[in-house]
Amino acid sequence: MATYAIGDVQGCFDELLELLDAFRFDRARDRLWFVGDLVNRGPASLATLRFVRDLEDRALVVLGNHDLHLLALAQGSVKSRQDDTLEEVIAAPDRDDLLDWLRGRAMMHVAGSHALVHAGLLPQWDAAKARSLAEEVETELRGPRHEEFLAKLYGSRPDRWADELKGPDRLRVIVNAMTRLRFCTPDGVMEFHTKGEITQAPDGYLPWFDIPGRKSADSTVICGHWSALGLRIAPNLLALDSGCVWGGQLSAVRLEDRRLYQIPCGGTASR
Repeated sequence: MATYAIGDVQGCFDELLELLDAFRFDRARDRLWFVGDLVNRGPASLATLRFVRDLEDRALVVLGNHDLHLLALAQGSVKSRQDDTLEEVIAAPDRDDLLDWLRGRAMMHVAGSHALVHAGLLPQWDAAKARSLAEEVETELRGPRHEEFLAKLYGSRPDRWADELKGPDRLRVIVNAMTRLRFCTPDGVMEFHTKGEITQAPDGYLPWFDIPGRKSADSTVICGHWSALGLRIAPNLLALDSGCVWGGQLSAVRLEDRRLYQIPCGGTASR
């Protein structure tokens, strides 16, 4: 039995199947951990959603920003973006079942020394604190007020965490950190405009995982989201977005021994 952590698929379904073949995925014994962004910008978001959902308890998925965007778009809270490729999901006869399944996915997963999250964690949060905050968002997503929650999700303010935050502001900071974070200050002020390489960090900001003394440093954080960063494997970090949808690779790491598997991708999105 093995657990494989897989980077951002973003609708690159053919590459996902090739990757599973590369490490000889055994559905009866193995488990897959997806870092989020199953959908969007790639050509086959619908097939990807159906396949991963049908894996049932063999697949563990945390939500990414594109997954949440699909949920908000489907209910009409936001307009489609020029580079969205979600029309097939929206029009699918089983869309409601798929969206309900997606709403039931976790924001974060913690197991032993591993913490699975789409983008990152603020320096004030250890894994246990972050998991508790993730549960607050999950309760709203799975509850009767999920449409109201998704309608208030968008925005980059507040840009920092405070324990006294309440209501939509509190939930928005949690979601933004876990699904959009790249750079922040040592005090946890987030910056969302810069999407490039580490060398492009704004003055006073660092990659979230390089913040000195961050409280999650005693966990191995498994994440994606940052395609310009690329694959990054460190003692306490597995960053797995290697830019499949941009023509890079789809990556997986076997957690038991950190063996890396990669499939080259044709790339379908334009920057």
